Amino acid sequence: MKKFLCSCFPVLLIFALLLSSCGLLPFFKQEKQGKTLVSLADLPGYSGEAYAEINGNAPYFTDAEKTAARNSYETYAELDRLGRCGVCIASVGKDLMPTEARGSIGNVKPTGWPEKVEDAKYDIVDGKYLYNRCHLIGFQLTGENANKQNLITGTRYLNVDGMLPFENMVADYVKETGNHVLYRVTPLFNGSDLVALGVLMEAYSIEDGGKGISFCVFCYNVQPGIVIDYATGNSRLAKEGENLMPNWGSRVPSGEPNSDDQQHPDPDQSQPSALVLFQGSQPVVQGEKATVKVKGIPGKSYSIHVKLPSGSYSGASALKDPKTADDEGIVEWVWMISSNTEAGTATVTVTGDDEVLEFTFSITAKSTDE
Repeated sequence: MKKFLCSCFPVLLIFALLLSSCGLLPFFKQEKQGKTLVSLADLPGYSGEAYAEINGNAPYFTDAEKTAARNSYETYAELDRLGRCGVCIASVGKDLMPTEARGSIGNVKPTGWPEKVEDAKYDIVDGKYLYNRCHLIGFQLTGENANKQNLITGTRYLNVDGMLPFENMVADYVKETGNHVLYRVTPLFNGSDLVALGVLMEAYSIEDGGKGISFCVFCYNVQPGIVIDYATGNSRLAKEGENLMPNWGSRVPSGEPNSDDQQHPDPDQSQPSALVLFQGSQPVVQGEKATVKVKGIPGKSYSIHVKLPSGSYSGASALKDPKTADDEGIVEWVWMISSNTEAGTATVTVTGDDEVLEFTFSITAKSTDE
């Protein structure tokens, strides 16, 4: 199986986590409108449809991300401290698509997966079983099989009615045109819940400027007729007229099964660090600038270390001194990647007292055609 590692949240994205009284609420920065944010609380609640269009159905990709997607790549976030998946992003091309049949994924148990699958079996569910091991980036797109960084506990409805039509759309387009599609899937969790409330799916066809593929949708991790406890993955049949999903931002779903007996993980012990990747570098070409932006605690000092593919650390002056987070908690580093830097995978470590964020990005050789 191919390995693509990136701790916490991957490079190649604009993503952050806001710590609030009700937990971690993911949000995305919309470049065209400056500080306009789309938070979990702003997403439309489930109203009976498998998905909802977000941001006018326009993906949040930046121009830099689109430029970097001219060549195929794939990146999967490392699991967080609760073992949950993060953002997965790929530039899907024919060369990434599988050439062999999919193998078994039964050995992977994502967060919220029931100890006994028979406990989540219902006659009203197609195939009986409530949960699937849902690929964030579908197997047909990148050939990732039993990759635990790409599998979440998802309902049959999410998998088949929500995500699959969009995956098929992208796969068919790539096969027919040979073009690339920039594709990002972000699971959204409420607080320390082990089961995602849904996934944000974004896609944009590169060579034709989005004319072939362009969408931004939120697919609901819900199952008609079933109430899910997103904190644990427990489930039960819904009562007539009962809401199937909690109000966004609520800590405990309405109608939570056995709510008196269930305990949420202690936030002080299990919540991910407040330090998260806000904007990371694209795969950087030798001789060009790299950018890393993180969101931490306002007024706090942070340091950065960049281990190059050669094993040595970057001596760039822009990386030497600690930086203090601004009023919004943002810290940014911009530095030049030397033209003679070895191509390969670089590792970035950002630290602030007891906080540590580590991720990777690729340094690619400058094209000889230029």
